[in-house]
Amino acid sequence: METNPFFLTNHIPDEYFCDRVSETEKLMKSLRNQEHAVLTAQRRIGKTGLINHCFDTEEIQKSFYTISIDILHTSSLREFVQELGNATFKTVAKRSQKLFRSFSGTLRSLNACFGYDPVSATPTFKITLGEIEEPSYTLDEIFQYLESADRPCLVAIDEFQQILKYPDNRVEELLRGKIQKLVNTHIVFAGSERRIMSEMFNSEKRPFYQSATLIELGPIDLDKYTAFAEKQFKNAGKSVSPEGIACIYSIYEGITSHINRVLHDAYAATAAGQTCTEQNLAKASDDYLQESSSRIKELLGNIPEQQKELFYAICNEVKARGITSSKFIKEHNLQSASSVQAAAKALIKGGLISKVGNEYSISDPLMRIWIEQKQAAR
Repeated sequence: METNPFFLTNHIPDEYFCDRVSETEKLMKSLRNQEHAVLTAQRRIGKTGLINHCFDTEEIQKSFYTISIDILHTSSLREFVQELGNATFKTVAKRSQKLFRSFSGTLRSLNACFGYDPVSATPTFKITLGEIEEPSYTLDEIFQYLESADRPCLVAIDEFQQILKYPDNRVEELLRGKIQKLVNTHIVFAGSERRIMSEMFNSEKRPFYQSATLIELGPIDLDKYTAFAEKQFKNAGKSVSPEGIACIYSIYEGITSHINRVLHDAYAATAAGQTCTEQNLAKASDDYLQESSSRIKELLGNIPEQQKELFYAICNEVKARGITSSKFIKEHNLQSASSVQAAAKALIKGGLISKVGNEYSISDPLMRIWIEQKQAAR
């Protein structure tokens, strides 16, 4: 069966991994040297794929135990501990009887979570939130287990800035206190809210100040992505319009996951011996937008009216400045500077808009494009 080279998952085989040479070298250097690392990038640009790319290398797999968790959906330290505990069991403790016995012996606060599957004849472990009575204590046990492992452990925590949204505002300080004591365990802190992540690790007033090596991930260079795409089409006896790739790249602002999705569908629709034209790529993009329509409508439906007014205003500007100025408020029929400020704060917190310097934009270009098309059709 032919392999579609434009993968839509976060685990991409080496031969289909596009560029990221310098970023891979930087992250691998930190991993080899057993340093904590911070990886920041806007959403859907490939930070999780880069972490997996490094974690999956033979060098890392031979020398380390690797654990990855995504905490974007979590809302408390208790849920954080649940994610880390289950992932530690799945990727480390299940490897051998020795590792499992050590795990069950160390996590004494969670004895009720251990079981046995008679069908597969294997031990089981699953934490439920109700069983975590003291999350800080259970977290100590998990770290104690990783510290006693017979290999160094690498833990990737995706969307790390989420801890700041937990009700307990001491979590940042608590985690720093525990992590700074680790010797055998090293963390990759990944986050898509770049301004917040930068503050967490660069501000002298914050617990994680200068505790990790910083790596920033930007969009893949257009020329490199075009060369990669042309090569993949050529390998299958097909060709693709470089102008079409440039157009899709521009529309989706270099966001890897969106571009890959359009190229994935266009590649599948192009037979051997044919050329994927600019029109073919535009159709694949339109189909993708149509497929995303229900999800986008649902997201928009959950935005309060006052926030939605500002959201549409920023969308119309593409890159908006001076959003609390009388000129901006008047042009977009907004209420007041204070209401705009409150709405912007809520939209940033919800990940719907991004702020870089004094400039605001829609975080996901897919939503912006969808809205623009709907407004143009009216």
